[in-house]
Amino acid sequence: MQQIELLAPARDADTGIAAIDAGADAVYIGGPRFGARAQASVTVAEIARLVAYARLFRVRTYVTLNTLLKDAELDDARTLIRELWQAGVDALIIQDMGLLELDLPPIPLFASTQCHITTPEKALFLEKTGFRRLILARELTLSQIAAIRAATTVALECFVHGALCVCYSGQCYMSVAAGGRSGNRGDCAQPCRLPYDLLDETGTVLAAGLHWLSLKDMNRTAGIGDLLAAGVSSFKIEGRLKDTAYIRNVVSHYRQTIDRELAAHGLRKSSSGNSQTGVTPDPAKSFNRGFTSYFLRDVPDQPESPFTQKATGEEIGRVASTGKDFFMLARDVTLAPGDGVCFFDADQRLQGTRINRVEQGRCYPEAMQGICPGVTFFRNRDTAFEKVLAASPPSRRIGVALALQVVDKGFRLTATDADGIAAAVHEDGPFEPARNPDQAVAHLAAQLGKTGGTPYQATAVAVSGDAPPFVPASVINAARRLLLERLTAARLEHDVRPGAPLQPTDHPYPQATLTFEGNVLNDRARAFYQRHGVQAIEPAAESGLDLKGRRVMTSRHCIRRMLGLCPVHPQEPLVTLKAPPQGLLYLDDGRHRYRLEFACDRCEMDVYQ
Repeated sequence: MQQIELLAPARDADTGIAAIDAGADAVYIGGPRFGARAQASVTVAEIARLVAYARLFRVRTYVTLNTLLKDAELDDARTLIRELWQAGVDALIIQDMGLLELDLPPIPLFASTQCHITTPEKALFLEKTGFRRLILARELTLSQIAAIRAATTVALECFVHGALCVCYSGQCYMSVAAGGRSGNRGDCAQPCRLPYDLLDETGTVLAAGLHWLSLKDMNRTAGIGDLLAAGVSSFKIEGRLKDTAYIRNVVSHYRQTIDRELAAHGLRKSSSGNSQTGVTPDPAKSFNRGFTSYFLRDVPDQPESPFTQKATGEEIGRVASTGKDFFMLARDVTLAPGDGVCFFDADQRLQGTRINRVEQGRCYPEAMQGICPGVTFFRNRDTAFEKVLAASPPSRRIGVALALQVVDKGFRLTATDADGIAAAVHEDGPFEPARNPDQAVAHLAAQLGKTGGTPYQATAVAVSGDAPPFVPASVINAARRLLLERLTAARLEHDVRPGAPLQPTDHPYPQATLTFEGNVLNDRARAFYQRHGVQAIEPAAESGLDLKGRRVMTSRHCIRRMLGLCPVHPQEPLVTLKAPPQGLLYLDDGRHRYRLEFACDRCEMDVYQ
């Protein structure tokens, strides 16, 4: 039976453990160096601690080493990879093909989304190269994913939740062109979240100070079943900088969503144990910029967020009326002191305040400026939800059936877990026969079922045999503790980590030439592509290449569509321009000006420095 994976981010070991408790089948975490989130680096010792916790639940631990590497960094990267393999890491997520030219331990390799996997040809090439998993570009539609699935057999991973890069991952050079900070080196300055003026060819400012390249966050809750049908086997949550509260909420939500789909399709998850939480998870109550499914169903669902790059949270309704220092909502929504709320004012600027008190439906905020009837409110901090989430953290337990069989004057105690792994303990006794057999059986069953404080939950308890003995509680408790310790040891012994030795290959790459967008930064990567038939290779942007006049971003997000000017996907304009645009369009932040070009044949927008 095919096994399906929910993959969660981990900022550190503790966050990773929280993700596991919430139901993740696998976690991914950054190492000490060379990860695409430089701020989310973790020591090898911390990763080993996470691995030790994960293994009991058969949860896999993946490490991101997905930046482009300079020649002088390759030896350090190889040393780190060996340390990670020794620490028990299950796979490595990489971008730089130079790593494949090194003498690596047999650690499975996953092709990062930074590898720009968008076509069946590229996917098949990477599979033949030896990658055990392909992390698909976020921009792919269901039909494009299905086409890659039809062309390959390797596991496919797909993002389903979290922040969106407006550019295809691995193909954004806007940050390095503007200030020398490279996303492909783990140090993106996020120029896509900045405000820009939109100008036309005459220099007319059509609209000023908007976040033209900022997107909402991804939420594909409604698409999980379709992604399963398209061939995805790993569902990935973005967010290696997110805190524990975010992880608990979002992972719990997707655990419940995916479990419903698995049951409907006759599939099973890839890890062990069941998670429970004391709160109904709701992604809208965690950090978000609004949600989009982002091209999953071909037709875009307005993924843009032009008026703010900040979190807005959940929409809670319109203002029905106001007083001198209070407002009332048209909907019956419970606000509480400390809640954060925000709204767009008459100039479409995001304003925010906090609630001081609530009395009989009247909400008294810290500030009333801009609040008037008809304004739509959002809540970006729900204090009541946060308190419940903190007070009721998810817990994860592995189901186990316990059985006590009377043997002579002693007993044999066995445990069989949900994966069929068993352990046993034998107590010779002698124990005196119980005066009240029924009461003795009930006593033994009750003591056996006390698995609190362990990663196990008793799903069945049986006592069998003639003449049940009287066994002191201290004896049966000690036997149960030893039994579960042995079961844990047996689980770890059965959890064999398969190696994946890499063999050099020479099958042809889908392209004969590579521009700087091929991201070749070191000599080993150059040798890799040359061996696979690439004849001309331009060095990566991070080599110091002059990007003036070059394309620095390609996006499926389109400003023409956003303005209601797209002939293919017409929509109501999100922004009203001061004048009809004349000729080419430009984005200008006061320091840099970028030219926009629109490739309608491939439904993409290109940004040039």
